[in-house]
Amino acid sequence: MMKSKNSWVLLLMLLSGIVLGGFIGEMAAGISGLSWLNFGQSFGLNDPMVLNFGILVLTFGLSIRITMASIIGVIIAILVYRFL
Repeated sequence: MMKSKNSWVLLLMLLSGIVLGGFIGEMAAGISGLSWLNFGQSFGLNDPMVLNFGILVLTFGLSIRITMASIIGVIIAILVYRFL
């Protein structure tokens, strides 16, 4: 019997790996031996795009920061998912 894996579980584990990795990277930024975990690149919209319709104002913005710790978190999440 083969057990099928749910793709929602993979998505949830990937998101948790990204969030936990980013959190660990921020916490390790002040420690000299672990500061490399917070090394990364940010990309996205620097200034949000604003649409003003008079009675309705819509603001769009997206910024993504990828760090070494978040990449490690994603790899660990994939490995844990694989062994479930």
